[in-house]
Amino acid sequence: MSIYESGNLMEDVELSLAFDIRKMGDVKVEVISRDTIKPSSPTPTHLRHLQFSFLDQILTPTFLPIILFYPVDGDAKADHDTIQRSIWLKKTLSETLIQFYPLAGRVKDNISIDCSDQGVPYLEAQADCQLSDFTRHPDSMELSKFLPFATDEVVDIVLAIQVNSFKCGGIAIGVCISHKVADAWSMVMFVNGWAAVARRDTDAICPQFGLASLFPPINLSGFDPSTGITKEKIVTKRFIFSSFSVAALREKYADHSIAEDPPRRPTRIEALSTFIWSRFVAVSHGMADTERVCTMLHAVNIRPRMDPPLPENCFGNIFRFAAITPSMEDVKEGKYHAIAKQMGEAIEKIDGDYIKKLREGIQHLNFLKERAEKFTKGEIDSFRFTSLCRFPVYEADFGWGKPIWVGSASLPFKNLVIFMDSGGSNEGGIEAWINSVEEDVAKFQGDDEFLSFVSLT
Repeated sequence: MSIYESGNLMEDVELSLAFDIRKMGDVKVEVISRDTIKPSSPTPTHLRHLQFSFLDQILTPTFLPIILFYPVDGDAKADHDTIQRSIWLKKTLSETLIQFYPLAGRVKDNISIDCSDQGVPYLEAQADCQLSDFTRHPDSMELSKFLPFATDEVVDIVLAIQVNSFKCGGIAIGVCISHKVADAWSMVMFVNGWAAVARRDTDAICPQFGLASLFPPINLSGFDPSTGITKEKIVTKRFIFSSFSVAALREKYADHSIAEDPPRRPTRIEALSTFIWSRFVAVSHGMADTERVCTMLHAVNIRPRMDPPLPENCFGNIFRFAAITPSMEDVKEGKYHAIAKQMGEAIEKIDGDYIKKLREGIQHLNFLKERAEKFTKGEIDSFRFTSLCRFPVYEADFGWGKPIWVGSASLPFKNLVIFMDSGGSNEGGIEAWINSVEEDVAKFQGDDEFLSFVSLT
């Protein structure tokens, strides 16, 4: 049987086989084909069941998105080059799935992945514009049309791909990967693994699975992993902080309260998180609202923090959130350096002792239940941050060069910020993708203090 199966690949999500047109704003995208890509060699019987870890169990059932934009080669004919790229992408994806075999499987009841080579949905689409026209001024809310699924679609599929062709012959590769199976590092690991196979790199990535042996699954009775997925309409806006602005914020939040020369400066991400959170509090609650409980949560990769450290190719949800409740008195008095320092200290506490307790599961589950209850009652207002900065997203060379830009898409979470390195003319800066309700995003866009450090796109 061919590894490419056209036709009924989407039966399990009941999608129509008819071609569809996704039109948002000024750009139209038409899906012209749907296939299923299976591993080029069958997964051995003893690998056909992958149990979830505790950290996988507690993750929200959403897709993580990433979209990589590649221009056409200067001396290539657009149509011919696009066809050849598509054929090669399918072939090498099939080969890549031998090592990344769980991604061709299906999620089973928040317990495991059935790794029986059901296959990866693979869509091909055409955009009615030039690639440069879109990447020059990308609209954050339009990026989802380059993806095969909405990020909040709850399905059993682990991985889906959409390859979008532009009039010029450039392409955008849209990837959706289930957050039940992968964190952001794992998503980038897969993309780079696929790219390495495509360019015939002999040092292609070989992922390690089996996280359940380190974080055994437990009974989640009384806890709903979907808590936090909002029903409100979320708007995503991309703001760019230049390298100069980042340096200025690090200096702004340097700790001059102790006798150090030079004074301790927060990291780039600590400074940006503090700035965005403080402006959120200022524009949405007002400085006088000291009774409101406003928290900051920051995703932390725990691979290097374990004892012994896990190798980088460990695949799964291997992160946790450092959480703080900043003092509103510090906000009122302008002591932002204290908030940045508090965030840094909370991140440092994600250490071997923390992870040892985390591996027991129950204590952390009870913490999550308590926090979910407060969230549901509206007693806390959380702002979450996650950073893909210094992740090798711009290293994904499939054989025709590295991407000129890498983007994300809107996620179904209120008050979530994703940091990514800037590409192109903004290289050296950091992009902040802010997901929030339309009213609060509008307040950011009308805040002079915030706008003095960013550029709008």
